[in-house]
Amino acid sequence: MDDRRIIVLISANSEWRAVKEILAPPQVESAPLGESFAVRSFDILRTTPLTYFHGGWGKISAAATTQYVIDRFRPDLLVNLGTCGGFEGRIARGMVILVTNTIVYDIIEQMSDPEDAIAHYSTEIDLSWLPDPLPHPVQRGLLVSADRDILAADIPELVEKYGAIAADWESGAIAWVAKRNGVRCLILRGVTDLVSADGGEAYGNIELFHENTKMVMKRLIEHLPDWLKE
Repeated sequence: MDDRRIIVLISANSEWRAVKEILAPPQVESAPLGESFAVRSFDILRTTPLTYFHGGWGKISAAATTQYVIDRFRPDLLVNLGTCGGFEGRIARGMVILVTNTIVYDIIEQMSDPEDAIAHYSTEIDLSWLPDPLPHPVQRGLLVSADRDILAADIPELVEKYGAIAADWESGAIAWVAKRNGVRCLILRGVTDLVSADGGEAYGNIELFHENTKMVMKRLIEHLPDWLKE
């Protein structure tokens, strides 16, 4: 029996619906900040108890629920599985990103140095504990976060300034809070749709996002035990 305490945070509502559909938990608990349920992940070596928790969409919910689960569960590892939008030409649809750094880019500071404000909420994630080679093909990379979908006009600057390949709403907050608490963090995000100068594939087509979210979350859940073996 593995006695590690592992929390799996799921952010967007569509991601959480997909997770519940895939895992079909017999019982779902309610908490002030979201639903949760416990499952066991079976592999050859052991049985690892996992608690899935709905972290909610956006930086506010992500930060609040990250601190909540850290205080309540005292996890040895915090995992965030989810989706992201990719920059066309920088990454392929369906690719899984192993997030190495996060940047919150929707900060506008006009009274002092704006770069200091961006740096304050930027996080480098310690992944030195992961096995080599990694258990599944992924693209290591930086993920930028904001409380908005990707604006096509922002892509050139995000690529030039940060080398960004994709964006989401929550990873920046989750990584920042986890690091401040000294909690090991693993973020895996799958690209559901691409955004280019012509707009986004899922913009005005939410069903495309929902369908691709189901595929991404199924893949991430199936692969998760392999990431937890070490």
